[in-house]
Amino acid sequence: MAAATALRIGVVGGSIAGCAAAVAGSRAGADVTVYERSGAELQDRGFGIVIPPPLHRELVASGYLDARMETAPVATRVWLTREPGGRSARELARHSSPVTPCNWGLLWRSLRASAGAGAGAVRYLRGEPVTSVGEGPDGRAVITTARGSEPYDIVVGADGHASRTRQLLAPGLTPEPAGYLVWRGAIPLSALADHPRELELLRGAWVTLGFPGGHGIFYLIPGAGDRLLAYAIYGRPPAAPDADADPGPYVRELAREHFPAAWAEIVGHGTHRTTACHPVADVQVPRAARAPLLLAGDAAGVSRPHTASGAVKALQDALCLERVLRDEQTVGAALERYADERTAAGAHLVELGRRMGRAQVEETPDWAAMGQEEVDVWFRGVLAGTRHYLYEQPGAGVTA
Repeated sequence: MAAATALRIGVVGGSIAGCAAAVAGSRAGADVTVYERSGAELQDRGFGIVIPPPLHRELVASGYLDARMETAPVATRVWLTREPGGRSARELARHSSPVTPCNWGLLWRSLRASAGAGAGAVRYLRGEPVTSVGEGPDGRAVITTARGSEPYDIVVGADGHASRTRQLLAPGLTPEPAGYLVWRGAIPLSALADHPRELELLRGAWVTLGFPGGHGIFYLIPGAGDRLLAYAIYGRPPAAPDADADPGPYVRELAREHFPAAWAEIVGHGTHRTTACHPVADVQVPRAARAPLLLAGDAAGVSRPHTASGAVKALQDALCLERVLRDEQTVGAALERYADERTAAGAHLVELGRRMGRAQVEETPDWAAMGQEEVDVWFRGVLAGTRHYLYEQPGAGVTA
């Protein structure tokens, strides 16, 4: 964009989507300000995420991420379940499925550092909640905080799944509950000390553990010094849920009831570094941008976590934003192109996530009756021709 160097971009939200969008705007030559409502550093959110290896390489090569940011890449997906009538694990299938697991906090820290580097450093206002986003008489957007108002050529709404800026583009639109929950956590690697077989498996693979009415995902991520075991366990809520209760005891009980003995012991071991539980839901805006407003990350759309695309989509949104700002001659044209590309991508993920949820939680197969061939056939049917970085090769078995 010929006038990109004169652009002012305001970003509502300073998490991964906001920091990535800030890097994008800065790299395209714009003057960028980020408004983050939290006064604390966000890097302590130590949950695990995964991104496609090609995307990780692109982000490093283009300067979004520091090449020194630690990751824990693996190339194989292993499906397990509990042996019928027993407590041992049985392997169902293996698939080629390369992923680059990251620690959420380390990823945020790397993006934040990139946003603050160089002559075009981003202005990052911590502890600065936005009270409103409006439109001025000249057609520019106006961000208002307790300190006053500032005009911007573009406002990026990156304020998460409960986005207030989303309401400006899609009034009344809110995430639609799926009817089940996900428990997330990160466990010190010491939990695997008495389980060398499971540890060896996790050093080269990420694991899906199927049980009646749900499944668990397990993989290693970088931690502070040593690696952590990250997990996401999907299932129905307890009969009498307590919104304020510690989610740890229930997920440990679920593991004792359904998991092979070794995996139940791992989940029940020690103090979890981070534990959270939240309802699974999804939403997608009809249009991800309309000048002067653009939505990024979960503000634009939330897919069910089975797609492992929350951070991925936010990063891809940022790359798209930089590209359209560089290529298009006007703000309107840039945002129209962004909306065309990213709305379609978000809708694709929402639909895929729903199919994954039905197959792996709402209508789980008889895991105990399945083997490599059965898993391959089942999963090809679930995908119905869809391609996604986690699920591209359901027929490509991998030898141990």
